[in-house]
Amino acid sequence: MLLTLGGHGYELRAGESVLECLARHGVGLPSTCRAGTCHTCLLRAEYGDPGEAGRGGLKPTLRAGGYFLACLARPVTDLTVAPPAGDVITPATLLGSERPAPHVLVIWLRPLRPVGFRAGQHVTLSRDGVTRPYSIANLPTEVPRDGLEFHVRLYPGGAMSGWLAAAAPGARLGLGVPAGECFYLPGRPAAPLLLAGTGTGLAPLAAIARDALAAGHCGPVTVLHGAADPGGLYLAEGSVRSRVRDGDPARIRWRTCVLSRGQDIAEEVSQELARLGDPAPVRAYLCGGARTVARMRRALFMAGMSLQSIQADEFVPAVISG
Repeated sequence: MLLTLGGHGYELRAGESVLECLARHGVGLPSTCRAGTCHTCLLRAEYGDPGEAGRGGLKPTLRAGGYFLACLARPVTDLTVAPPAGDVITPATLLGSERPAPHVLVIWLRPLRPVGFRAGQHVTLSRDGVTRPYSIANLPTEVPRDGLEFHVRLYPGGAMSGWLAAAAPGARLGLGVPAGECFYLPGRPAAPLLLAGTGTGLAPLAAIARDALAAGHCGPVTVLHGAADPGGLYLAEGSVRSRVRDGDPARIRWRTCVLSRGQDIAEEVSQELARLGDPAPVRAYLCGGARTVARMRRALFMAGMSLQSIQADEFVPAVISG
């Protein structure tokens, strides 16, 4: 079989994904999760069928436009593909930034057309061929006034994070299509909510908590923020806290966990579940590195939670960090 991209043809082996084929031929396609979550590897089929697996989880409008995820698509026929068209990428400008911690950068972007999303979803940011997924840290109602807010983990020499740290207001970027299933759904308003994340992974979860309260959720809400060291608990103080935490402090129980002090976030989240009592009605939201999320999910499951009540977003670092 033949895979064609940009006028170049590549041998496509049986059972091989489009992403695997391109990587085998030395073609670098942006990708982080390799599991259909981040949507960084979105492509458009111009000829041929990428297969149903590659379209799973995409919005109907994207599916109708021929889009698919290269990491999941395993075609059985010849396929000609192209990068996403301009109507999928939304231009945006950098409004400003703030560094609440040595390794954390908060940025605000103004999209040049409306971006529909749910609190907790993520988008890809792109510039000059570099693409990275980041979670949106604020609510849709705040975007017209403040822009889209992102909390970025800074990596030494990071291709995207380093560029963002040095960029001046007015810099241009592209925004991908909002993706992810980790967001609040109305219903069961009295159910306890347990949200736990590490590093900048907590920002979208705190947005989910605020979104739930705005939607009339009346059950108890617990937010657990873990970090490798005290300096990583950047949501504990300052102006970022005032935007993320203080929507209704009386109804949000805020906990922190410092891993360098021997605290284990998986154990902490299990203890918080026990404090809530009956695990059956609890809804949990988890965010962080893949291993950390897996450990927290297992801890909640072993403590009696149904896996169907646990929503999660896992971060997998890019091959070239940042």
